[in-house]
Amino acid sequence: MTYETTAAQRNAFRYDGVVKLPSLLSPIDLAGARHCYDWSTSHPGPHGGGHRFVASAGAETFEDKANPDAPAVYEDWLRSTALTAVALSLWGDSKAAWFMYEQVFMKRGESRRTCWHQDSSYLAVDGNHLIVFWICFDAVPASESLEFVRASHGGVRYNGSTFSEDDPTEPLYRSGNLPRLPNVDARPGDFDIIRFAVAPGDVVAFHPKMLHGGAATHAGGCRETLSVRLFGDDAEYAARPGPCGPRVAGLHEALETGDPFRYPTFIRLA
Repeated sequence: MTYETTAAQRNAFRYDGVVKLPSLLSPIDLAGARHCYDWSTSHPGPHGGGHRFVASAGAETFEDKANPDAPAVYEDWLRSTALTAVALSLWGDSKAAWFMYEQVFMKRGESRRTCWHQDSSYLAVDGNHLIVFWICFDAVPASESLEFVRASHGGVRYNGSTFSEDDPTEPLYRSGNLPRLPNVDARPGDFDIIRFAVAPGDVVAFHPKMLHGGAATHAGGCRETLSVRLFGDDAEYAARPGPCGPRVAGLHEALETGDPFRYPTFIRLA
């Protein structure tokens, strides 16, 4: 499958840090994504299988990521889609792309929002050639979709969130100089927030340094999503103030800050 990005989409990714790509996945692509998702939900890995990070009364939630067996399951599907070509097009100046890891989410019923955070606070990697593809299997209105602070990928890197219900800005790292997250929900008017309604086949692509959060879901609702993370030429290893991902055996011992972000575990897609 091919998918031609527009100049407007490339500029949105570059300057806003996020872009919606309508109908990027064909029905066959989406079926392949669903196969990968179902495999992940039925084969929880060692890095948080079934972790109920937004559990609340009447809600069923699930999250899993970076299963070391996932690349062998995901590779054929990734190569059959336009995702890699789209990543290269949105980056603009990378000649290569690698699969970093997958993450799956499921929310059913009335669950609270996922706290505002930046994925890059939890990942030992920096660079412009980083991308997250967010794939939702359900039609989701903008009011219940992911939300982003426009252009935040070019600003401050904040401390991670512990995803505490009592304090959404509670810092993850107790050392280092990363500033505490802002309380976006307490003063949303201070932030330029972007959100997209999505239908099956649409993909939201964003830089992992984007400040973002997941809206709450309603009673009787469902939001099942798969995200895949790719990186390109300029990605570099960057230590954080504490343990962080990607959780790949031997990676953090092999690399130092500033090293090219390369490791045999990562599948090269282009």
